[in-house]
Amino acid sequence: MGDTSLFATEHARGRAAYRLYACTILAGICLILYYRATHIPATWREGRGEWIGLSLAELWHAFYWVITQSARWKLVYRRTFKDKLSQRYEGRLPNVDIFVCTADPYAEPPNLVVSTVLSLMAYNYPPEKLSVYLSDDGGSILTFYAMWEASQFAKHWIPFCKRYKLEPRAPAAYFSSSDSSSDLSHHEECLSMKILYEEMTSRVDAIVKSGKVPEELKANHKGFSQWKSEMTSKKHPPIVQILIDGKDLNALDNVGNALPTFVYMAREKNPKYHHNFKAGAMNSLLRVSSVISNGPMILNVDCDMYSNNSDSIRDALCFFLDEEKGCDIAFVQYPQNYNNMTKNDTYGNSLSVMNEVDLCGFDSWGGPPYIGTGCFHRRESLCGIKHTKDYKEDWNRGSERNPPDDIRKLEEKAESLATCTYELNTLWGHEVGLKYGIAVEDVMTGLMIQCRGWKSIYYNPPQKGFLGVGPTTLAQTILQHKRWGEGNLQIFLSKYCTFIYGHGKIKLALQMAYCINTLWAANSVPTLYYVIVPSLSLLRGISLFPKMTSPWFIPFSYVMVGKQTYSLIEALLTREITVHGWWNLQRMWLIKRLTSYLYATLATLLKNLGVSKMGFIISAKISGEDASKRYEQEIMEFDASSLTLAIIEFVALLNLACLVCATSRAVMMGWAIVLDMYFLQILLCGLVVAINVAIYEGLLLRKDKGSIPWSVTLTTLGFVMLVSLVSRV
Repeated sequence: MGDTSLFATEHARGRAAYRLYACTILAGICLILYYRATHIPATWREGRGEWIGLSLAELWHAFYWVITQSARWKLVYRRTFKDKLSQRYEGRLPNVDIFVCTADPYAEPPNLVVSTVLSLMAYNYPPEKLSVYLSDDGGSILTFYAMWEASQFAKHWIPFCKRYKLEPRAPAAYFSSSDSSSDLSHHEECLSMKILYEEMTSRVDAIVKSGKVPEELKANHKGFSQWKSEMTSKKHPPIVQILIDGKDLNALDNVGNALPTFVYMAREKNPKYHHNFKAGAMNSLLRVSSVISNGPMILNVDCDMYSNNSDSIRDALCFFLDEEKGCDIAFVQYPQNYNNMTKNDTYGNSLSVMNEVDLCGFDSWGGPPYIGTGCFHRRESLCGIKHTKDYKEDWNRGSERNPPDDIRKLEEKAESLATCTYELNTLWGHEVGLKYGIAVEDVMTGLMIQCRGWKSIYYNPPQKGFLGVGPTTLAQTILQHKRWGEGNLQIFLSKYCTFIYGHGKIKLALQMAYCINTLWAANSVPTLYYVIVPSLSLLRGISLFPKMTSPWFIPFSYVMVGKQTYSLIEALLTREITVHGWWNLQRMWLIKRLTSYLYATLATLLKNLGVSKMGFIISAKISGEDASKRYEQEIMEFDASSLTLAIIEFVALLNLACLVCATSRAVMMGWAIVLDMYFLQILLCGLVVAINVAIYEGLLLRKDKGSIPWSVTLTTLGFVMLVSLVSRV
């Protein structure tokens, strides 16, 4: 009897060489820490305070480096066998419910959401077993209108995709891709389809721009009558509208094939009740879908994250339905990829190293975290069920429902599950569904699931499963990472810290791997110290590193060069990052630690002290025309707040001033003497200057609207001069 497994696990090659390298770096780190402990200056005037501070910063970075090794020590890759899945299960595939969340028709344009929804409805999967749910937290009639348009266009788009086996199946992505200029694009049907799509998007854009739906259009669907004049995005009743009922024998596309179910939901909003952001929307979708389709498997994606691989469901099922290894798998996480990254990734948002390395390391110790999008869930694991040896999944769930005589009764029943008061005095948001009270509700929820005995799988297929829209400006990038950093640090400082909550439930290596992310923000203060104090010490003539002629110079230089060299090699091996892109990544690594993660640290501490409350800001998915052009030209957009720009500029200008001062001292005293005394400090200062060339360009050379305002520059320059003078007193 042959191998019946539906997936295979392969271990990465070359890990022995990496472990040898890591051991040498660890030896170097230990020598550095020993040097710091045994060579403390005798007096404060000789730099005792700076030395101790630098020692603590290096101790922290050493600890964090050890933590990161958990995701690099052992890597695994997954491979699926969809042909075996089809042979064994084609006639009894489970129902799949797909959740898409949106909240604002202006920050997240409805046409963007339409394209995502259509790509999900067109999966290579039996349509009668597929249900797509859109949660509109803004409760906007504009979004509902766009979804109604999508439900009509789906009758043409879905059979068209399946007939020609198109990839990707998001119309916006397909018609803008190189494939649209292939032989198929000259086919009369393809040209007609493109015209039909453009006409639809033009209608949607016109409605969104006008801000209202004309009365004559409202007659097209009963759902429009649910909107009243007094409703707002922050106060409205629950609305559930089944735009396509896949169980209805009359719900057919234009060639007579069944259509997937498509449901619009706007849960109730009321200022008197906390709505718990995206986690609250997901939990409402869990309940609403349970009375309409109740699929045992759930996929959730962000509204800008379209399907790029029509077989993603089948790939995920290879893990869930494997008889030997699938019974304890709670979720299958796909990587988060973007389709709008420039060649050299100006803002370091591609996540390539995380996708190709870190998450594979997580997978070797019990599974990746849940990252909020592109994730297939077992419904019962999301609903708080613990895994036991006796657990058995009912994959036929939801397949027996007959279409009701009155769809409105079903909609009303679903609406009763999406009210503000439904969750009061229940376990929803605590033990059932997504966890509340944490900015990164996805990571927290995934951790809780794993601690209930479940495992997760990371799957990164050659053809990316999902593609979305990444940040295209500095402000968007800083905002996104501030939110991620704050939420992750909240986990570490709470009772859900993996070393406490995960103790005895998940492997120690997985506990450590989670801390790579939960301690992102905590790196801010040591990094800030490291890029300011050694440079200021140059002004005062204080040496904080060993001389070039000292044997202690070797471990410092080896660790510095070794870590950066490996970082470059690791980035290049992803085949998605160029050398220039890696350099940009280093700049953004520094900027995010100085701004996003510093803000996240302060916000988390204030929240824990009860001074502030958690908030959530939707990341805009669009930029202005001028900003978009600069992004395409890989020119940084300095559109962040004045405080953010001041911090970035302060570090850049301070290090430039200190480098100039060190150079002038070398000219007067002799290069040999100065380099021997201060080489590593000058090197560190020079690297900060080199990495900030784009900042100096935005400061001095550029005149466009994306440059740094002179008001910020003059203020920062004055502060740099003041700090420099005070430090020399």
